Amino acid sequence: MAPTTTKQWTVQGQSGFDSLKHHDEAPIANLDDHDVVVNFKSVSLNYRALPIANKRQRRSRLRWRSVVEGTGARVSRFKKGDKVMTLFNQGHIAGPMTPAVRGTGGMIDGALTQYGTFDENGLVAMPATLDFQQASTLSCAAVTAWNALYGLGSRALKPGHVVLTQGTGGVSIFAVQFALAGGATVIATTSSESKAEKLKKLGAHHVINYKDNPNWGETAKNLTPGKQGVHHVIEVGGPNTLAQSLKAVRIDGVIDLIGFLAGTGGQEPGFLGVLTSTCMVRGVQVGSRLQFEEMNRAIDGNGIKPVVDEKVFKFGEVKEAYQYMWEQKHFGKLTITVD
Repeated sequence: MAPTTTKQWTVQGQSGFDSLKHHDEAPIANLDDHDVVVNFKSVSLNYRALPIANKRQRRSRLRWRSVVEGTGARVSRFKKGDKVMTLFNQGHIAGPMTPAVRGTGGMIDGALTQYGTFDENGLVAMPATLDFQQASTLSCAAVTAWNALYGLGSRALKPGHVVLTQGTGGVSIFAVQFALAGGATVIATTSSESKAEKLKKLGAHHVINYKDNPNWGETAKNLTPGKQGVHHVIEVGGPNTLAQSLKAVRIDGVIDLIGFLAGTGGQEPGFLGVLTSTCMVRGVQVGSRLQFEEMNRAIDGNGIKPVVDEKVFKFGEVKEAYQYMWEQKHFGKLTITVD
């Protein structure tokens, strides 16, 4: 029999990490015909979870991996005991996003809970080659990186392309791994010498310290064949790094706008910056279930293992996990064990 209550964390108020509240016996939503009850085993924290100024009561934006505990009468895609992952944007099955798509941790509850109920179409089977902790990193960061590199058919990554990544967060690290598996040259940026060494061990061909080299965009362009520029920029820094990305990108290349880790409020390029660079600037909001499933096949086929930070937090240490990530101590994905 499926459980009726669950332990969980929610966001209540606008007082930073103190808005995170723990509940011992929160009710679990009723099971409709096409719903699945899942038991979460591991969750991973995303940067999107950090600016928690949402007045509504929501479970926060983490990605998770789980086991099916029960199914509705008409569920056909999964059975009890199946290992599953959740789709970040529920309802985004394939093709372009629509207004009906709902993001977990925002419009609907996220994953800081032991049990949860989801429509069967909002779940994806786990890759066979990964464990729960590794798989918990995929739904947001990995799918975003995959969509950035492969989601635009006419500009999809090809062997011999050059990819520029920023920093060592989840999206950037996955982009490094996917680009290398696809036969691309990878140029990575970081401000840490120790993280630069880890990027090199991961396979990055070139690593630029952006603090030592503030004109890193031009430096990256000069590292490409014929100094023509990079094919893809994984732009997670935001407005304050976009000018350098425009210097790095090649004619007809793509800048994938994903985050704003470098902050906002600085002088940012506008219309003319994009026009004179003759490139495409594309916003990326994670990806569809179809892209998720394609990515999982690539992960299994290429033996890709997600990079997980050595620090693993317990379910009762959620506030500490948020602080750890806020201070950018992590490398790759940060995970929490659900017990």
